[in-house]
Amino acid sequence: MLVINRFVVAEDAAGGFEERGRAALAALAARPGYQAGRLTRALDDPAHWSLVTEWASVGAYRRALSDFDVKVSAIPLMAESIDEPSAFEELATAEPGGEVRVAGSDRAAHPHR
Repeated sequence: MLVINRFVVAEDAAGGFEERGRAALAALAARPGYQAGRLTRALDDPAHWSLVTEWASVGAYRRALSDFDVKVSAIPLMAESIDEPSAFEELATAEPGGEVRVAGSDRAAHPHR
């Protein structure tokens, strides 16, 4: 499972935001089911940032959100993210030079498709 929180940060707040982003990433990384993460900033527009994390499952991610350190360090930062969907299921993956592996969806079939 992939979680992408996007942010727009004023230039004068970037230093503080980066520090808070590192703290949020550290709190999330300490939780069971966390697989990888990164704090990123857009090359073309440095006001745009993202916090990207990968999780073993939706349940692991949801359980992580209830941890005290995550509530203190990550949730306030994530609350500042752009209001849009942030959690995504992986439907296809590929390693460098590898074949594309397709995964089934965990979502129920949509009745109108």
